[in-house]
Amino acid sequence: MTTAHVTCPLCEATCGLEVTLDENQQVTRVKGDENDVFSKGYICPKGASLGALHHDPDRLTAPLVKRDGEFVEVSWQEAYDEIDRRLPPILEEHGRDAVAVYAGNPGVHNIALTLYGRVLYKALGTKNFYSATSVDQMPKHYSSGTMFGDPLAIPVPDLDRTRHLLILGANPLVSNGSLMTAPDIRGRLRGIRERGGKIVVVDPRRTRTAQFADEHHAIRPGTDALLLFALVNVLFAENRVRPERLEAHLNGLDEVRELARPFTPEAVAARTGIDAADIRRMALDLATENSVVYGRIGTTTQTFGTVASWLVDVLNVLTGNLDEPGGAMFPLAACQPTGNRRPFAVGRWHSRVRGYPEVVGELPVATLADEIETPGNGQVRALITVSGNPCLSTPNAGRLAEALKKLDFMISVDVYLNETSRQADVILPGPSPLERPHFDLAFYQLSVRNVANWTPATLPSKLPQEWETMLRLTGIVTGQGPEADVEALDDFVAADVARRAKLEVTPGRTGPARLVDLLLRAGPYDVTLADLEAAPHGLDFGPLKPRIPEVLCTASGRIELAPETIVADVPRLRAELAKPEDDGLVLIGRRHLSSNNSWMHNLAPLIRGGNRCTVLVHPADATRLGLTDGSLASVTSRAGKLEVPVEVTDEVRQGVVSIPHGWGHDVDGSRTRVASANPGVNSNLVADETLLDVPSGTSVLNGIPVEVAPV
Repeated sequence: MTTAHVTCPLCEATCGLEVTLDENQQVTRVKGDENDVFSKGYICPKGASLGALHHDPDRLTAPLVKRDGEFVEVSWQEAYDEIDRRLPPILEEHGRDAVAVYAGNPGVHNIALTLYGRVLYKALGTKNFYSATSVDQMPKHYSSGTMFGDPLAIPVPDLDRTRHLLILGANPLVSNGSLMTAPDIRGRLRGIRERGGKIVVVDPRRTRTAQFADEHHAIRPGTDALLLFALVNVLFAENRVRPERLEAHLNGLDEVRELARPFTPEAVAARTGIDAADIRRMALDLATENSVVYGRIGTTTQTFGTVASWLVDVLNVLTGNLDEPGGAMFPLAACQPTGNRRPFAVGRWHSRVRGYPEVVGELPVATLADEIETPGNGQVRALITVSGNPCLSTPNAGRLAEALKKLDFMISVDVYLNETSRQADVILPGPSPLERPHFDLAFYQLSVRNVANWTPATLPSKLPQEWETMLRLTGIVTGQGPEADVEALDDFVAADVARRAKLEVTPGRTGPARLVDLLLRAGPYDVTLADLEAAPHGLDFGPLKPRIPEVLCTASGRIELAPETIVADVPRLRAELAKPEDDGLVLIGRRHLSSNNSWMHNLAPLIRGGNRCTVLVHPADATRLGLTDGSLASVTSRAGKLEVPVEVTDEVRQGVVSIPHGWGHDVDGSRTRVASANPGVNSNLVADETLLDVPSGTSVLNGIPVEVAPV
């Protein structure tokens, strides 16, 4: 028996795990690492399933090439030869933009894809880059970029010192935190109570977090920005604005005061469904030290996602709790800390068909089907998906699935033959999480404590590491062919990182290990990869510390409290005040603790507990519509229709129905036996790809107008 200490790569919490293997290298136990400097033994069902993922018989173990409509296993050389035969001619005849990329959520949990995916995408040179970000969190990058200059400089709640936490549209007891890296959320929230503090949740559904909270307000979906502006209005009206420490670093305070004037508690109460007196009290409760506002997917995946994301941090500024202990603070990651970048800019190019602006180098995935289906110069003719399943996870997913059939060529880098990769011509698999090294480059940028941990590969892999796959593809798209010298390409990448960091490359390392070592040495803590290798439970660099002004990289060098491009969207929000109260039904999503989007549904330990794909309906709505618990209902939107079992509950507010996302594993051609036996329904079949947050282009997945009827 051997024991390995690894960092869980399955969600944002970055928990330390202790993995036990027998003499046949079979995982016999996974438990929390009690000595991990961050998680201290905490584990959730996802982490406990790591062995099931490693041993999943459906994981691909060889490349697949589609021949005469059927997939066959081939050698790696045959796979690369097929790509070289078909992809370069498309680039040569139709240009770089004729090839699109979709990067999925699991790639952010994979250091090889995080670091070397960038190399491939830059070499490809396409403007048609899409990712899960535009169905999830782009408004927060947009608002942080315009306010602070860096789209990755996202303030996170200093959970271990706060005394008042206002949560909007987030369910961290189930998600384990999102855009907020924090293992053992329950313990950290309990700590707020132990300090005599208070937790307030604003959510259309009485989630697990809302049940735990001291106070819950069931808001009408899509109206968070109205509520937030009303909180701002009250702070100004009651003279409770106190950004004294930040005043020397602040532009736009007076403009925000004027923008907030129409949004009184009385003006927004009917639209939000929250009483004006409660709104006024919520605002005054925030006007204390050690308070923080935190908004997540319910605030980012709605019609006013960018405005809502902006107002979250406006409130943290106005209450004096931005960059203060117990408030919203900027982590200082050991690698690539935020700040010290060129000022954020958007709209450097636009999508060809619908004219959406680029944000952080991406176009909204809601328009990918348009780009494939619409003829003309720049039409997308080939697609590379990297650890992504957009045929389940993007709006009007059925339309995109049909559009993929029209491509001339498609490559999927994926460990499963799933709902998206089944459409590919070539599938390139990668090793399991236990067969590759791990470092959380992205999530340490969002951590509620400054920590770092390196996990070496626990087991050898019979498959190439994914960084080698990325470089092999880079060689093909740069004209070097399938025989490109991967070692030379890796040396070139490392030399470029070293040049930027003004460092010498440490000999004896390759791949992600070499790059992480360089990034650590260039970072703020005077540590190397060797230091992390000597500390298998991680290194703790301490609690978050104030970082203003050094984190700011706007053109002015100040916090832009009223950024022009966000302010331009406020009139659209103000028009909502004049609209009559809508009595139609709207759809929201929901999460489960043992699920993570679409990519962990093939693990039997995580599927226990019956059918989770029900539509939650309030009893009053059920009576009005003739729905009964356990019966089937049709849910219809402009985009499509699905049938789903009914669950009658007062967990959701009246006028709201809820279906979990990421399911719908009932299509032909996939090879995921557990998921196929527990398919659920794909709520994205009724998500409308024409509904977007205007500034960021993010899909509206909460507050979708639907009709519900008995089947």
